Amino acid sequence: MKVAVAGCCHGALDKMYETLELLQRRHNVRPDLLLCCGDFQAVRNEADLRCMAVPAKYRHMQTFYRYYSGEKKAPVLTVFIGGNHEASNHLQELPYGGWVAPNIYYLGYAGVVRFRGVRIGGISGIFKSHDYRKGHFECPPYNQQTIRSAYHVRNIEVFKLKQLKRPIDIFMSHDWPRSIYHYGNKKQLLKMKSFFRQEVENNTLGSPAASELLQHLKPTYWFSAHLHVKFAAFMQHETTSKEELPKATKFLALDKCLPHRDFLQIIDVEHDPSAGDSLEYDAEWIAVLKATNSLVNVTQSTWNMPEKNSLYAKWDYSVTEEAVKEVLEELNHDLTIPYNFTLTAACYDPSKPQKHMEPVHTINPQTTEFCAQFGLTDINDRIQQAKEEGSGRGECEEEEEEEMDSTGSAEEPSEYNTDNSGLSSFNPDEIMLDEEGGDEDLSTCSVDPSPDHPPEFSTSFSDIRIMPDSMAVSSDDATDSNNEELEKSGGSKQVEERSSTERSLKRIGGDENGNSGVKKIKRRNQAIYAAEDEDK
Repeated sequence: MKVAVAGCCHGALDKMYETLELLQRRHNVRPDLLLCCGDFQAVRNEADLRCMAVPAKYRHMQTFYRYYSGEKKAPVLTVFIGGNHEASNHLQELPYGGWVAPNIYYLGYAGVVRFRGVRIGGISGIFKSHDYRKGHFECPPYNQQTIRSAYHVRNIEVFKLKQLKRPIDIFMSHDWPRSIYHYGNKKQLLKMKSFFRQEVENNTLGSPAASELLQHLKPTYWFSAHLHVKFAAFMQHETTSKEELPKATKFLALDKCLPHRDFLQIIDVEHDPSAGDSLEYDAEWIAVLKATNSLVNVTQSTWNMPEKNSLYAKWDYSVTEEAVKEVLEELNHDLTIPYNFTLTAACYDPSKPQKHMEPVHTINPQTTEFCAQFGLTDINDRIQQAKEEGSGRGECEEEEEEEMDSTGSAEEPSEYNTDNSGLSSFNPDEIMLDEEGGDEDLSTCSVDPSPDHPPEFSTSFSDIRIMPDSMAVSSDDATDSNNEELEKSGGSKQVEERSSTERSLKRIGGDENGNSGVKKIKRRNQAIYAAEDEDK
């Protein structure tokens, strides 16, 4: 089947879907599924805008609200993960995933689903070491700290995903797995983004948690976004035993969904032709959620996941075939995800703007139903209980009683040496950020809906590429001894009226330095937002 993959959407749903329709008209290519790698921005109203970690002047309504209200419907099944510029209050309603609009499904903090027999997993947010070992304690109305920590990856989500044993076909993360740049064309990457050089040379660019998952899950495809640059890589995994078959991951990072090239990619993925067209639960993932339910934490306290040592009576939470069968029996062998989308907030009305609408903590009926069906903890209900009980570590107040230093945990050092998950060097293409100044007022909101008639697309149709099973890396600086073998895996066909070229697939060897401590530099994220951001 054909799968379309998009980078940072930034709420431009009309642009994204119109591009897919243009693809069908011009090239007779119709994707069966659309994946979005974060910064989706499922903004329903003005209150949601206040829950995005961007300055007020960049809080634009965009077009998601039209799909939420039912005015429009996504023309293709869309599955997405969260990034670091989201309506966090909306996504927080669905920690285990769910429908945010008709035909648009969010994977949750972490999740695995199936479509036509293809197993798709993902993890939302970006990595920051100082929040990694905390629980999901945040809830709206957010303060200046929690509006950012709400989208930071937690160790419990990584731990859950590491319990999976069955193969993953596709995996998505917002930030890149650390070190993946050593398996692609680093020369070309640094030519386009020279300000990445320090992080690449020190091996600190990207998420160490995502890298850990990449090495464990070894999916066939891994898609990311976040850094707003197109980049492909091919990673051959080491085998851990003689019985294990060699595995490789084709990595692709996409550019942002704006008037830029390469924000969308089409790939062909093997699927089960006998499978239906419904999105389905993954039985093993549901079993893992049940097995790890006791580990759910909704406090700011930092703690480690169980490890194989004398401190823990149990450290292996992977599930047996019997546990998977029990899930199947509970569902009567019908894994179809129910279409139980409901409106949980007022939808934006251009004729009646409400610039002072306040965000509220909402418990979504989809989550309530999901937790009741599988005996899981409703994280938002637990947070609400802690709030009502007056727990200092569970409350959502304007000022937190205990603030952690931005460089790490107060209790003990992070298990990772650095937390540079994004660009931390100066980006000449972007606007300077002043991290010493005051934060943007979260009570203000600039509502600027997108025009009803967006500009015509470029006749060059340069926003789309069609890529076969072998994803390509342009590698004019390739010197690795394995290049000749990797070239046989094929090239990339570009859907572009200007030209069509074949690019060979090669792995670029590179020095992999240890995670040595480096002086942190102010992060520049000016390509989209000029917000003051503690995410250094």
